[in-house]
Amino acid sequence: MKVAQKVLVVTGGGNGIGREVVLALLARGARVAAVDLSEPGLEATRERAEADERLSTHVVDVTQRAQVEALREEVLARHGQVDGVVNVAGIIQRFVRVADLDVAEMRKVFEVNLWGTVHVTTTFLPDLLTRPTACVVNVSSMGALAPVPGQSAYGASKAAVTLFTEGLYAELIDTTVDVTVVFPGGVSTDIAKNSGADLTRTATEPGAASMAMTTPADAARQLVDGLERAAFRVVIGKDARGLDRLSRLSPRRATELIARRMRTLLG
Repeated sequence: MKVAQKVLVVTGGGNGIGREVVLALLARGARVAAVDLSEPGLEATRERAEADERLSTHVVDVTQRAQVEALREEVLARHGQVDGVVNVAGIIQRFVRVADLDVAEMRKVFEVNLWGTVHVTTTFLPDLLTRPTACVVNVSSMGALAPVPGQSAYGASKAAVTLFTEGLYAELIDTTVDVTVVFPGGVSTDIAKNSGADLTRTATEPGAASMAMTTPADAARQLVDGLERAAFRVVIGKDARGLDRLSRLSPRRATELIARRMRTLLG
């Protein structure tokens, strides 16, 4: 689906990849409803977009179904239609073992990553099915390709997003709605800070600084490229592509390799 003249809803639009997706869509001629929990973040996105009249901003907690349903009414009132949703909003967990992670923290990760995606997708899906062409793009993670010790709840939530999205793809094959799942590797965003997760020790470990990181703008470009060509999967970054291949060839080897690399970080 070419995005020019289309209306797309983008969650997580107040920072990181989500903000860059908003800007990339606007640059390609789309109208965008940017959604985020942070009003200052959305204001910064609006400033970056130079107050483009094609952009509307909406402060919404995607974990709250009622707020997402109200969002739908706002978007339709402002833009008149919805041609696509891009679910970018997500958080990570504290970098600790499952045994040291409170169940409430796990629940929060699932509420944002999985249920936020489900709420937005299912709320707008009836509208998308009426459009001549439409799309659903859900952002999973490299952490859904193979388990990362210290991020087990996060990885599980993103694996759920993957299967939810691929199941939706299968159900919508004979419709006008394209469905894409995205697997970013390491992207230089503030997701740890925004999640309330302290990854200071991780960042200062030997070798951490040398890890190749994709910029948010490049990740957004690849996502929008995938959206426009109706890709089934978009894997972003050399790290994600390498792990994708290894996890397919030898899941156990991939799991053990990551476990060895992360052992020192978990103490």
